[in-house]
Amino acid sequence: MKTLSRSLLFLALAATGTAFAQDPHAGHRTAAKPSADPHAGHAKPKIKAGAHDAHAGHPIPAAKDDPHAGHDMAAMDHGTRGADPHAGHTMPAAETDAHAGHNGGALDHSAHGPDPHAGHRTPDLPASAAPREPVPVPTAEDFAAAFPTLAPNAMEHAPAFNSLVVFDHLEAWDNAHDSGQAWGIDSWFGGDIHRLWLRSEGERSDRHVQDWSADALYGRAISPWWDFVAGVRHDNGHQRPDLTRAAVGFQGMAPYKFEVSAMAYLGGTRKAELAVEIEYDVLLTNRLILQPVIEANLVAGDDPQRGVGKGLSSVEAGLRLRYEITRRFAPYVGFVHERVYGNTADLHRDAGAAASESRWVAGVRLWF
Repeated sequence: MKTLSRSLLFLALAATGTAFAQDPHAGHRTAAKPSADPHAGHAKPKIKAGAHDAHAGHPIPAAKDDPHAGHDMAAMDHGTRGADPHAGHTMPAAETDAHAGHNGGALDHSAHGPDPHAGHRTPDLPASAAPREPVPVPTAEDFAAAFPTLAPNAMEHAPAFNSLVVFDHLEAWDNAHDSGQAWGIDSWFGGDIHRLWLRSEGERSDRHVQDWSADALYGRAISPWWDFVAGVRHDNGHQRPDLTRAAVGFQGMAPYKFEVSAMAYLGGTRKAELAVEIEYDVLLTNRLILQPVIEANLVAGDDPQRGVGKGLSSVEAGLRLRYEITRRFAPYVGFVHERVYGNTADLHRDAGAAASESRWVAGVRLWF
């Protein structure tokens, strides 16, 4: 009997040895494959939250060697992972997210390019920012009230009396031929529209006033820059008869600040005479001023008693450099050239005088 029992036990062990040769893990408890989850079947200890643990409090801790451990892999759409690597992740609001707390469901992400605040909730505006009633379009009555029609001459200046006396040149010369003095005075009295003009000019040499003239004219402003003048002129001189004529003309400031005077004298032996004078101030500095002047006379008839012939009678050109010590007082030096033409030149030669004359002058210009 004992021999039979030993034989059965030997056969059982032999059968068991054959199974062990085919499966080394036969009879062992099967666990999850390490390649799928190295921690499968392990008891996961609870992680204590701390300041050093960035994931403290998360429901599923992430394994160090598995960045996606704990993610809900079933909810992930792996077909879209290329477009969004965080698809299916639970994204809590972070402190660095400027839009945390915004109504993300209303955001239109396609509009974030041109408008970074697209989909944001617009706060309610206060009542004071509400649109106001637009300004109405001005009517004809509004324009008439703002710009009433003015009565004729309503813009004339208030009456006021003013005056100005200018010694344009008060000078002397001394050269090889002779010496002498000359003057030119221009003055007016009145208002801005109506004025009385008084003028005088002449020369003195050989201790006698050789030639002088005086004008008394009424002037009226016809524009901001021009006056119309009319009156009388009286001429006289050493051993010369008196000559009184009517005077009419224009004076004022032309473009580019040229001071112009054009006068016509009518009557007497000369019948008619046209005198034109042009003057200009060149500001070299604020006080140093160069003044060129040119004057020409054209006569309609001969006046042999005064040595004036018909045609272009004379041309005088001067160049004076003055320094304004004050605006009212300015000494100067200059050069003056005078020449006679035509019948006037013949009358000068017959009298033993030269047809031209040049001289250096020094003087003063003042006004008050």
